Amino acid sequence: MSEDFNMSMRKFLKQVGVTSQQAIEEAMRKAGDTSGKTYEAKMVLTIDGVDLEHAVTGKIEGS
Repeated sequence: MSEDFNMSMRKFLKQVGVTSQQAIEEAMRKAGDTSGKTYEAKMVLTIDGVDLEHAVTGKIEGS
């Protein structure tokens, strides 16, 4: 893959990571007391034009 592709992909993934963390933290603050709770999480990535749909699931522990 080209250097331009690698750079654009890394920039996109960094943006996804930073903005997703911010959104999760805000949602957990709004939820109130989350201590001792576990939340199912799912992230879905789609790319138009290349027929990609990729889902990642996991758990997030409350604080």
